[in-house]
Amino acid sequence: MKRDDALELLHRYVANPNLRKHCYASEAVMCALAKRLGEDPQRWGLAGLLHDLDVELVNAAPEIHGRETARILLEYGLDEEIVEAVLLHNEQAADRPRTTVFHHALAAGETITGLITATALVYPDKKLASVKPRSVEKRMKEKNFAASVNRDHIMECEKIGLSLGEFIEICLEAMRSISDVLEM
Repeated sequence: MKRDDALELLHRYVANPNLRKHCYASEAVMCALAKRLGEDPQRWGLAGLLHDLDVELVNAAPEIHGRETARILLEYGLDEEIVEAVLLHNEQAADRPRTTVFHHALAAGETITGLITATALVYPDKKLASVKPRSVEKRMKEKNFAASVNRDHIMECEKIGLSLGEFIEICLEAMRSISDVLEM
């Protein structure tokens, strides 16, 4: 699937502008992680872009979120490895745990976007350019800050061979690279 087709699919299923921005951020993060880890940025980017396709369809119900996305992506002929990573980004809806670097990268990568965004929003200018990696790392330790962000998922960065600090730097830089799209 080409990116233009993936964008069309995203826009067909996701109306909320903030959810779309989360998907764009996840795509940028996954492309950056793929480059860092010697993987295919296009494939990993598609997983990031399309991972939340069913959120509005299933009202974000954690016990089923991801299953409908997997079904839709298989209908469109997306590679099964990408579909599996998308399904497993939410283990609650999957019938098995994450086991591959791709699985862990998507779970950690899409989750860190929320923490980075929340960190940027507490700055007066609300810009990603103002965010320092150590500020994100500090916020990571504050359980009440962006409380819905699953810190355990972010820590799966260690399962892909990256320290938390290095992971934050890669992901923050990836999000900065599309700050105009994210309007941050």
